[in-house]
Amino acid sequence: MKKFIEIEENVLVRLMEGKCVEGSLRVDELTNKVVFRAYNRVSHRRKDRVIAYLEHGWIKESSQRYKFYNSVRKDIGVTKVSVVMHRELGTAMEEVKLDRMLSIL
Repeated sequence: MKKFIEIEENVLVRLMEGKCVEGSLRVDELTNKVVFRAYNRVSHRRKDRVIAYLEHGWIKESSQRYKFYNSVRKDIGVTKVSVVMHRELGTAMEEVKLDRMLSIL
């Protein structure tokens, strides 16, 4: 016995692109045809907004946090690394204050 499966065109396009499509395969009660319905999986993740790019890193804002990243070479010495990191942290804090002030206006 052969049965044809009805698949929506957008699902077929995703399959032809080589993507995996999750869904349910059922027999429609009204038409007695086998129907594939893809799950509508949409990511609602909000991307982090870059507040400022710093000399050795960046500072970003997410919905609940400020994220500060700093990367310094080891070969410049411990004291210089400490100075650079403190300077970058101060710059990042000033950028956050400026961004908050601008968002209020």
